[in-house]
Amino acid sequence: MSNAKTVRVGCHSGFWGDTETAAVQLVRHGNVDYLVSDYLAEVTMSIMAAQKLRNPQAGYAVDFVTAVMGPLAHEIAEKKIKVVTNAGGVNPQACRDAVLKACEAAGVKLKVAVVLGDDILPRTDEFRAAGIREMDTGAELPAKIVSMNAYLGGFPIARALAEGADVVITGRCVDSAVTLGALIHAFSWTPEDLDRLAAGTLCGHIIECGAQCNGGNFTDWRLVPDYDNMGFPIAEVSSDGSFVLSKPDGTGGLITTATVAEQMLYEIGDPRAYIVPDVVCDFTEARYEQAGKDHVRVSGARGRPPTDTYKVSTTFPDGFKFTSIFMLGGREAAAKGRHSAESIVKKTRRMFKDKGMADFRDVSIEVIGAEATYGPHSRAQDSREVVVKIAAKHDQKEALSLLGREIAPMSTGGVVGMTGSFGAGRASPSPVIRMFSCLVPKSQVPVTVDVDGHQIAMQEGARSGGFDAKSLPVEAPPAPPLRAAATETVPLVALAYGRSGDKGDNANIGIFARKPEYQPILDAEVTEEAVAKYFAHRINGKVSRWRLPGINGFNFLLRQALGGGGMASLKADPLAKAFAQMLLDMPVRVPAEMAKKLAA
Repeated sequence: MSNAKTVRVGCHSGFWGDTETAAVQLVRHGNVDYLVSDYLAEVTMSIMAAQKLRNPQAGYAVDFVTAVMGPLAHEIAEKKIKVVTNAGGVNPQACRDAVLKACEAAGVKLKVAVVLGDDILPRTDEFRAAGIREMDTGAELPAKIVSMNAYLGGFPIARALAEGADVVITGRCVDSAVTLGALIHAFSWTPEDLDRLAAGTLCGHIIECGAQCNGGNFTDWRLVPDYDNMGFPIAEVSSDGSFVLSKPDGTGGLITTATVAEQMLYEIGDPRAYIVPDVVCDFTEARYEQAGKDHVRVSGARGRPPTDTYKVSTTFPDGFKFTSIFMLGGREAAAKGRHSAESIVKKTRRMFKDKGMADFRDVSIEVIGAEATYGPHSRAQDSREVVVKIAAKHDQKEALSLLGREIAPMSTGGVVGMTGSFGAGRASPSPVIRMFSCLVPKSQVPVTVDVDGHQIAMQEGARSGGFDAKSLPVEAPPAPPLRAAATETVPLVALAYGRSGDKGDNANIGIFARKPEYQPILDAEVTEEAVAKYFAHRINGKVSRWRLPGINGFNFLLRQALGGGGMASLKADPLAKAFAQMLLDMPVRVPAEMAKKLAA
């Protein structure tokens, strides 16, 4: 494979639950050499861990077997497509066994390998004794842990492919590794090929969320045709790591420099140092060139030596939470909705006291439709139709069940206009699963590749460190404020594109200029201080900003912005999916003449 001029990689899944139409589309119409998929998130790992506790044969993404390998095994074998996936979850061996059964039922024989070593839950006490701490807060390892998995890289996947595997199944690996591993194998990249590894990681990062790079979640959504037939991404990659992104002919979606650059910004944190096990990536000078209709060429990623640690995602139980929504209509709907929710909580607190129960640990009331998430920037206080969301945390499941029982009576004994709650019956409390992220030395995480029962230990050479954070370039201060005699304000969306997502309890927002001449305005107006002030109602931590000159852009990290993030959050947007949309409404000053042109 090392002599291949280019290889074509298609990604059919960005999360556990993605559309079943994608794999069929890519296998039958994508002309792909590799079919890759990402099924895992931190919350997914905890769900799978709970499944495995109940059933030793569970704990993997069953969809991969039933919707991909079962129906498509014959075509995958016929077309000699290599498949790489992290669908193994917390039970890669069971996933492999299920895939082999599906292949047997389809009458085909494929060699299926698994990558093992990410699951370090059995060694919890060892790491606790070593004093492992949370990456950001310095907190100690929790007493009770549900899952503990190291994020592995691409070299074990490449080794499995080199051993002749047709299908490679991993547990927890970094999302981009399923693509990077295929490229390492295809082009015989070594651990020293840092720029190529960074380029391959950027390729994997852009396609890992499926259709998000093909017009999904795009700022200018009205430009995107045929959402009902969305095309999934295909990257045609050269040996230097540069690639052209496309999609199967006849499918919906839109691939432009803007749709692809938006996805590059998704959840990357510091773009000077996007850290994966195999390399530390610098995306600040990555470039995007329109190479034809729905074809974009990507290049310019650079690599630094990797760290000597793996990031480890640990999940642990932390009480219970309850969420319920109900509609309320009529005049002053927002005020009535908030008053209703506050009355329910107030009454329940009094009942807790009477029963000797502790108070809520946390309560969240958001009036959806009154732009509650926008806080002081809301423009919908006169809405006549809202949905009220009540969410709460408590150590006792029974306390939250009591809260749930007190919502319906408000429809007859409360504020006028409540129409009833949504969903099938009364909502039930659920466990809160929190995330704890830490670093563990790579030398303490043995990684093996299992091919037909033959165990191959991975060598440390592919995982050595060397990254020096002090070598990162220093960010320049913001550009000076505009000096134009006359300025007017316009919403940021007139000047920029945006994309947001979560990093644990932190929100990541990336923006970049629609035209190069807008970059100095973004530099001066959309500062760390301006963004912190705009989101003051949502965040408790500091805001950091980094430049991306390659796209005339900026990336922001808003710390402690998501109420704990993921399943631990009570917020209506626990994954920061709409944060960029909020920021794009922020007023920014522009010269008066420019404002006139933008309004024309």
